[in-house]
Amino acid sequence: MSPPPAPATAGPGGTRSHHEPAMERRPAARRVTNPVVRESLAIWVAIASAAGGAAVGLVLFQDRRPLSGDGSVGLIAAVTAGACAGVACLVGLARSTRTTHQWMTRRRWGWFVADAVGLLVVHAAIAVMACLALFRLFQEAFTGLTVDRVAATVMMTVISAVAGYLGFNSAARISTRSLSSLLAVFMASGMIVSMLLAENPFWWHAFFSELGTGQAGILSFWTFNTTLTVSGLVLTTLASFITQDLYAWARARESAGGRRARITVLRGGLVVIGLCMVGAGIVPINLSDPVHSTFIRVLGAVFMLMLASIQWWLPGFPAAVYVASYLMVALGVVATLLWFPLRYYNLTGFELAMAGIVYAWLVVFIRNLDAVLTVAGLGDAERDEQMEALETAREAQAEPVRTGTPGPVPAAAPAAFPPPYRGWRVDPGEWR
Repeated sequence: MSPPPAPATAGPGGTRSHHEPAMERRPAARRVTNPVVRESLAIWVAIASAAGGAAVGLVLFQDRRPLSGDGSVGLIAAVTAGACAGVACLVGLARSTRTTHQWMTRRRWGWFVADAVGLLVVHAAIAVMACLALFRLFQEAFTGLTVDRVAATVMMTVISAVAGYLGFNSAARISTRSLSSLLAVFMASGMIVSMLLAENPFWWHAFFSELGTGQAGILSFWTFNTTLTVSGLVLTTLASFITQDLYAWARARESAGGRRARITVLRGGLVVIGLCMVGAGIVPINLSDPVHSTFIRVLGAVFMLMLASIQWWLPGFPAAVYVASYLMVALGVVATLLWFPLRYYNLTGFELAMAGIVYAWLVVFIRNLDAVLTVAGLGDAERDEQMEALETAREAQAEPVRTGTPGPVPAAAPAAFPPPYRGWRVDPGEWR
């Protein structure tokens, strides 16, 4: 009786035999999507951020300081935390573009730079605002408290570590849903902060854009216009993520005989809305009222047209999404009539109402898109499995095959090509 074949032997040249089971290569292929590896990297980024925060604290803090206010621990900690969150975001984004979002680096470099800058500013700004609010809260709770160099440095270390950890994880796991949440948090926080910083308590008697004219104070001016401009940039990035998600769903639906979706309508509309927000932030109403107002009018008109024609450019979506879109168009019309000619509220109330309608629709749409992808088998779990299979096949094809005796080498089974998903599309030509 002949002995059973030895598993996974290596020849004289050190290469594997073709009898080696393919699954033995799987652990190495999982290194790019393994959540343990991602969390380990996040910890290393947090440690590096903590070291940076400690160094800043030791250099800048020489005497006792309050928690909040000018020259306080909170102010310096906010700037440091913003820097740590921004750098960690770029590190996480670099990792994400090598794994699940390779499409981001395959476009024109200008788009990728705009995406990276927008994400960096959003993460940094959220860290700054959260840090300022946290230290202000503790200063109110512990009235008159001041801290020495050691305590201030410890606070800096902890805040920097948390900012780096969260910034890296947020960018490394970026998706349509998480990006929309970031945008909503950033927009709401920026607008609230600009209201609180307004030196004129009656700014709302005029219109919402009064916050960006400088009449309400220089801090409110910069906060409002920066929030509006960066939100527009991030919205163009969100448009790309939504588009890539919809391509996966639309192709699967078209292959089953469904009507063709016109996804470029959504992408173009969201990009125009984002650019209008950027324009409105760059050109405040006091600099040029006609230009600023034109940006706002185009934004509203494009949004209403998108919602009114959703059933034409996105056939096959849940009927509830269509009904919700038409209801929001009706709400937009009612909000307009309440402003003019009924004069129920002023322009500030109208702008707040329209902002609420826009982000309510985005939340509803993105949550339904996520549900549709999950039902179609294109959700997060399926993407991770496909990415692992992709890396396994890629390594198997790249490694030379050696046999013990000359003879024909069995052809490798063609790799299952995964469908495009969540902004991650691989050109089939790369596999040939």
